[in-house]
Amino acid sequence: MSVSYLWSRNFLLSKRMLWLFFISNLLGTLYGYEWYWLQMVDTLAENSLWYVFFVPDSPTASLFFTLSIGYLIMDRSSAKPKSKLFNAIRGFVEAFGLITSFKYGIWAVTMIWAGAWHGAAVGWDGWMLTASHLAMAVEALLFVRWFSFRLPAIVIVALWTFWNDFMDYERGIFPRLQRELHPYLGTIQFFTICLSIISIWIAITCLMVREKKMLKAST
Repeated sequence: MSVSYLWSRNFLLSKRMLWLFFISNLLGTLYGYEWYWLQMVDTLAENSLWYVFFVPDSPTASLFFTLSIGYLIMDRSSAKPKSKLFNAIRGFVEAFGLITSFKYGIWAVTMIWAGAWHGAAVGWDGWMLTASHLAMAVEALLFVRWFSFRLPAIVIVALWTFWNDFMDYERGIFPRLQRELHPYLGTIQFFTICLSIISIWIAITCLMVREKKMLKAST
């Protein structure tokens, strides 16, 4: 078996692999919300209710990616044409899953090891989070080939993404960081916004490549 087979359509879109990705991401999502639980409770106690939706960044990204895999599983079981509303919702979910999974996958790994650079301890959980968040970013790039989002979905997700950055760093509900990183919040904010831009650019690029291939196939 060649290495290239591991990211081929036959391998990744097989029933077994899709369910493996779905279940593993679902479990990671549940763990992520549990990890953020105390911060969510504190946010509810100190702020308006709607603030809490901007707190659990990584698990929400993982949730939307899990739903995106769910759509691919549905494609295997039914080839019936879907309504415009269904396709619009699916496109939003997929764009959200791609942009936020890549962004927070890279963000979390960077924060863990930036903290280590400044003297924070990296225990087993740091290694586990590094592996799981790297997987978030990689799997988003692997599966984007089969996503069906369009430009309006990217625009909506982009607005959410930048608003989330605003809430995190201007309203102070960013994910809890090692104390060694607190003096560098300005730099972290800049890095986070740059990651947002890169993630949105990836989504737009993937859309352009897909549409170019579709145009070429139709001529």
